[in-house]
Amino acid sequence: MNGARGSRRIHATTLADVGRAAGVSAMAASAVINGARTSSRIAPDTRERILAAAARLHYRPNVAARALASRRIHTIGVAAVVVSDDLDYYFLEVLGGILAAAGRHDQNTTLFTLHNWSDDAARLREFCDGRIDGLILIAPTLTPVAGAQLPAHTPFVALHANCPLPNVINIESDEENGACEMTRYLIARGHRRLLHLTGTRGFIGAERRIRGFKRAVAGAGIPFSRAMIVDSDFTTDAGRDTMRRWLRSHVGQPLPQAIFCANDGIATGCLEALAEAGFRAPEDVSVAGFDDTLAARTTVPQLATVRQPLGAMGSRAVEVLLERIQHLDGPAAAAPKPIVFPVDVITRASVGPPPVGARIVPPPGAGRA
Repeated sequence: MNGARGSRRIHATTLADVGRAAGVSAMAASAVINGARTSSRIAPDTRERILAAAARLHYRPNVAARALASRRIHTIGVAAVVVSDDLDYYFLEVLGGILAAAGRHDQNTTLFTLHNWSDDAARLREFCDGRIDGLILIAPTLTPVAGAQLPAHTPFVALHANCPLPNVINIESDEENGACEMTRYLIARGHRRLLHLTGTRGFIGAERRIRGFKRAVAGAGIPFSRAMIVDSDFTTDAGRDTMRRWLRSHVGQPLPQAIFCANDGIATGCLEALAEAGFRAPEDVSVAGFDDTLAARTTVPQLATVRQPLGAMGSRAVEVLLERIQHLDGPAAAAPKPIVFPVDVITRASVGPPPVGARIVPPPGAGRA
């Protein structure tokens, strides 16, 4: 016997089914279940009969139909670029805050991944095709021209945007002061021979941290030298490679007393390169980072860093986006003000007092001097 023969197609329960079971019209059933408008007053006993029929038939509202009626699909989008093979702790902590807040507000979340912001900027318009109510951009490096092309019918919120974007509220942290305070802390511990491994040059966050470092150095009366700034990138691999190159090019010269890295990923790579050369933190050199991600709390020794409340910032992004979705038809500010979160210096075991006597960089393979 053919198994398909005699089989019956099971269809989802409709409002018409509920109405028939309750002895009313589909319009009356919709008025009770979906809050649809009707010119007739529905008696309490009829309402109870409709609800009982819906429960008995396991009726589930049509989400797509509701979305068309309310112009809301209760789904927010998140767009990000993840380029490194290493775990991106910054992204994970921000995303954790976004997901927690979305859950509290009964919102679904769709994650859109990009190859890079410059080549994929046009794809942001494609994401706003009705499948989401609004979009959060994580650390976008869009140009002002690309930002001006974002669709006006969809609200946007950004975290750590690289430049002001028209009608996009940016959520950021007090990065310059954070870098300044961390450098002041290193100086207060007695360090004078300082090095700063930067983030990606041209990125607003990297430049703010450089300014903070320079401000603290100048305030302490330490002569500034361009050699104190070493260009790197916001990844663990970049931190490792940058420190390796610095060590190779400074054989026979004193090691810095303290190294301030533009994020925890760079600091993690820096610690690895120092360990390869036989140096220990903080006995030979102190190392500090920025962000206070999971990476800072799991290195050996644990990493002194500047804490950005990344989870709270992600949660705030959801709340701001939902406010913008709620008032989508209202007047929009041409240049909304950013929301700035405070930061804190977190002291941990990777920073200690300066070593007694200068530690000299040995030739590769020679071990620690």
